[in-house]
Amino acid sequence: MGPKTPVKYIFVLGGVISGLGKGIAAASIGYLLKSAGLRVTILKLDPYLNVDPGTMNPYQHGEVFVLDDGSETDLDLGHYERFIDLDMGKINNATSGQVYSTVLDRERRGDYLGATIQVIPHITDEIISRIKLINTPKKYDVVICEVGGTVGDIESQPFMEAIRQLSLEVGYHNHTIVHVTLVPYILASEELKTKPTQHSVMKLREIGLSPDMILARTEYPLTKDVKQKIGLFGNVNPDHVIEGTEVESIYEVPLTLYKQHVGDIIMERLQLPGKLDVSYLENFISKYKKPKHQVNIAMCGKYTELPDAYKSVLEAFIHAGVENDARVNVHWVSTEDIKSDKDAERIFGAMDGILLLPGFGSRGSEGKILSCKYARENNVPFLGICLGLQCAVIEFARNVCGLENANSTEFNKKTPYPVIDLMESQRAIKAKGGTMRLGAYDCEIKSGTKTYNAYRQKKISERHRHRWEVNNRYRERLEKNGLKVSGVNRELNLVEIIELPDHPWYVAGQFHPELKSRVSKAHPLFRDFIKASVKNLKKRT
Repeated sequence: MGPKTPVKYIFVLGGVISGLGKGIAAASIGYLLKSAGLRVTILKLDPYLNVDPGTMNPYQHGEVFVLDDGSETDLDLGHYERFIDLDMGKINNATSGQVYSTVLDRERRGDYLGATIQVIPHITDEIISRIKLINTPKKYDVVICEVGGTVGDIESQPFMEAIRQLSLEVGYHNHTIVHVTLVPYILASEELKTKPTQHSVMKLREIGLSPDMILARTEYPLTKDVKQKIGLFGNVNPDHVIEGTEVESIYEVPLTLYKQHVGDIIMERLQLPGKLDVSYLENFISKYKKPKHQVNIAMCGKYTELPDAYKSVLEAFIHAGVENDARVNVHWVSTEDIKSDKDAERIFGAMDGILLLPGFGSRGSEGKILSCKYARENNVPFLGICLGLQCAVIEFARNVCGLENANSTEFNKKTPYPVIDLMESQRAIKAKGGTMRLGAYDCEIKSGTKTYNAYRQKKISERHRHRWEVNNRYRERLEKNGLKVSGVNRELNLVEIIELPDHPWYVAGQFHPELKSRVSKAHPLFRDFIKASVKNLKKRT
């Protein structure tokens, strides 16, 4: 589409309850439109007052997704990047905290010339400006905006008003509204109930917005009568009532929407050219559902009872599994339960690979170190992420280098051998939010290493989120005893990747490789880790 063609906006809103999958819906619509050759980006509008989720408890918010520019964002941005294969930045996630902070900073500077600052127009104008900023200058044909929370929440009202104003400004053929709702099944009466969706649409219309499409999450297929009823009371064409039943993989969602002509409906409304092509995803799902191998991977960490805390790792396993014709069966392991070598043997004895998850704090740290020891001594394929690298270094220092009680100063400030120490740049920092080593940093890879064999290039860029690092004072001793530093950041002289040359596959990175894995291309480290795990499976059986 040409530069003079109006930008098209798709607003994905939610009703009834939270957690219905608006992020997956937005990402899936983005995938469909991109498959038609359109340039697509996605923006998440979050009503909470936190500036970003960086300091929020994973139990409340799930995973913090880090972007190349160092922004700590909502986990839905991970879905966006994985589906539409686009590196995003801080402009792709706007929170109420950011919006209000910007407006109040301007007021303090006197930018408003003494005017009374109000939600309308000052807050809504700022929201609209952030929606437009994402495509200034114009790079995209379509901007998809997902609004967190549910319609009717007091926190989301300014966002809804901003969308109402923007919809009026751009016109009928330049915007469309997709409303994600719930159609519950009542067992006692054995019927689907449309009333929650009706009330949700009513609330939406009260604030001046009407859905053009209703995406109904449901346990059972929607009958023709149910669709007609939702359409009648929701003022929507019944053909635009789309059922969202449970699927085995989130990567089936675009295919489900495709079969219900969602892409065609949106493209007709927005007068968009192109033809949808979902052949790659169809092939991907076919391989996912009929794998040749089943590998068992131990996921060792701190928040193991909350899978959303490690959402990107789980998705990276799916991508890597498909590329290796394998289904990755995840076994959650709380490292607090590993207190001895016997515990490790009991837990890991049937595993084909061990992944040590990222995290902070000392809880379960000794169990993490024992996990590294088991993987090293028993030749089990191992991948360590961030803290996983640090624990691998501690274990090697203690049990191979003879540095008894070696540790990280994060776990023990008085350790006699601080092989992991606080980064120099972090020592004077007191504030918590956005102050870690965040975002993309370069790494040079040594040729002839397992790491190089994975990436097939000497210079890479990966995303980080940490404060502690390998202490260079111990680097020579570690290397003399057989630890291979296979990747470094030259600018800061930081250890980025370590591996064991004599081990079938033992690699750990200070960064987060899971954040750059895509449905179109598995991350090289995850791909080769699962490849090694499949090989280990074959050897064991």
